Amino acid sequence: MSNTNVEILLAGGAAALTVDVLVFPLDTLKTRIQAADYKQQFTNPSTGLVKKSILFRGLYQGIASVVLATIPASGVFFITYEATKNIFDGSSFQGSGKQAIPQPLVNCLASSTAELASCLILAPAEVLKQNTQMVIQPPSPKGPNSFAAVGNMFAGSATWKALHRFKNPTQFWRGYTALAARNLPFTAMQFPLFEHLKSLLYINKEKSGSLLETALITAASAATAGSVVAVATTPIDVIKTRIMLAASNNDAPSAKRSGLSIGREIWRTQGLKGLFGGGALRGIWTALGSGLYLASYETGRVWLAQQRDGNPRQDQEYHE
Repeated sequence: MSNTNVEILLAGGAAALTVDVLVFPLDTLKTRIQAADYKQQFTNPSTGLVKKSILFRGLYQGIASVVLATIPASGVFFITYEATKNIFDGSSFQGSGKQAIPQPLVNCLASSTAELASCLILAPAEVLKQNTQMVIQPPSPKGPNSFAAVGNMFAGSATWKALHRFKNPTQFWRGYTALAARNLPFTAMQFPLFEHLKSLLYINKEKSGSLLETALITAASAATAGSVVAVATTPIDVIKTRIMLAASNNDAPSAKRSGLSIGREIWRTQGLKGLFGGGALRGIWTALGSGLYLASYETGRVWLAQQRDGNPRQDQEYHE
């Protein structure tokens, strides 16, 4: 079933936006755990216990930048992904009719190309988001005077405070390389595994099926693939977090350091535990996020195509 670019944009954007809102608190916790000053900000120095009232405060800080970037970035990703797949799927050995590039490699190349394109939009939003997540806000006022806080919402917002730390617009793209270095291996491993698991689950299934069946099969495949790859790539994610959190301070020594240098320091000071910091949370929210994201995208684009074609039933395969 083919889709127009507009349908892909709408399906991808709506899916990403839904997931961002649902799993954002887990992402905030992961960022704080991976931060270099996690112990100083979120634990009691005398007892070593976590300051839960601070760690769990403002879990939706930074979501505004993500919401603004999600739809265009997701649209760019899926349009590029589908277009690249179509190009490689159409390649064949001369006269043989046999596909020249193995399907797993096609999925890998398509997802990697799409990731590089979407990271151009995501990088500044991700840098601002993570710096905002680390802003420690005072507790929200309670009682009848709480309405007074609305007037100062923007002046005192965590996002506004984070923005004031940046002196040069180029700082927002300082994390592009780190983001691509994390997302490229992630998508290069996740999408081939996702497509493989989906094809296995579709074995012995009829070509026609309900949108619910499509959603369940896609969600199960994406959640499994996403969680496995997320845990495996956690060390790269930790390094990416440290680089992005340092991006707001041009004068900090860490702002000029390479990812390899930061990784070595984490290994030296915290060992394997430091490199896999937040790995469990990353695995959980990626399983939830990937499952919801790709299931919403897949069913969304199929439903949009059905509405366009005036076909109430799905009479073609949803899978590759």
